[in-house]
Amino acid sequence: MHVAALSLTDFRSYPQVDLEIGPGVTSFVGSNGQGKTNLVEALGYVATLGSHRVSTDAPLVRFGAERALVRAQVVRDDRPTLVEIEINPGRANRARLNRSPVPRPREVLGVLRTVLFAPEDLALVKGDPSERRRFLDELLVARAPRLAGVRSDYDRVLKQRNALLKSASAARRGGSGAGDVLRTLEVWDTHLATVGADLLAARIDLVSSLSPLVDKAYDTVSSGAGPASIEYVSSLGPEVELLPDRGLLADALLAAVEARRRDELDRGLSLVGPHRDDLLLRLGAAPAKGYASHGESWSYALALRLASYDLLRNDGSPGGEPVLVLDDVFAELDVARRRRLADLVSGAEQVLVTAAVEADVPEQLSGGRVHVLAGTVSREP
Repeated sequence: MHVAALSLTDFRSYPQVDLEIGPGVTSFVGSNGQGKTNLVEALGYVATLGSHRVSTDAPLVRFGAERALVRAQVVRDDRPTLVEIEINPGRANRARLNRSPVPRPREVLGVLRTVLFAPEDLALVKGDPSERRRFLDELLVARAPRLAGVRSDYDRVLKQRNALLKSASAARRGGSGAGDVLRTLEVWDTHLATVGADLLAARIDLVSSLSPLVDKAYDTVSSGAGPASIEYVSSLGPEVELLPDRGLLADALLAAVEARRRDELDRGLSLVGPHRDDLLLRLGAAPAKGYASHGESWSYALALRLASYDLLRNDGSPGGEPVLVLDDVFAELDVARRRRLADLVSGAEQVLVTAAVEADVPEQLSGGRVHVLAGTVSREP
């Protein structure tokens, strides 16, 4: 799999840009603030329908424009597919495949798969649980695009259930109407357990597959300073055995919801479910968060991405291995880690690198150069 061409209209700093790429290594070189990361961010949006830099779509649209358009031609098994996404902040986004509209933008998920390394990855180790949940869920959808629908359904159920909990809490304080709200809430308890079990089972299975790959990758990038291990931590509590069995998990979720009913009503908030879970990262016996040094944290973040790449490359999905994107990571790494990372990824079908200084790109990743200056791009002859 590789991206053959990228076209942007009113995306970030670009009124218009058209760029041909190709297999192998391509480096986007330019001083900070010139727009090089915007190019790979657009490709990441095609792959995930989200940005690795911001949580909403509004900043992706060039200031003063109403919408942004991203087009990418993706070649899989020698067959090109044109993906077009229209980003409309405050309104529904739209998407097309080979110029034909699709019912929902998520229908394009899976056409392009990327694994992105970026400075923001340090938050996977040092940040909040939400960062690690997002990492798991994006990898889930890259493996099985249908799970985007499960995530969307779960978010919808959670939003509705939280609204009911707030209403029930207010009704209890007012002394009337609580019974009707509680009966409606029981219906949404079942929805939460059913959809939540689908998402939870998929995450548990993913962590089981990913765990040995993380340890292997950490050993490689850190010269054997591990071992590194990952463990899924559920809001169901340690007494519940986490097996990827949807029926058992649905029963456990429903029981946990019932057990926490009083607490949820007091707080007006859903306290049980995949939205409360975490991924525990360990170095040896200690949690990486709070105990790992800065260099160890970087190695762990790299290991998570490398493990993701290995998993996607070998999972048998059509289209081949994912596109690797290295967004300004070499400036964050010491010489030894730069060399190890470059050795590991240099054989990928397509590697896209951004760097402020050309010398930051290791020799192992010599390839095509695209210079980025003030929102214009020019390919080195």
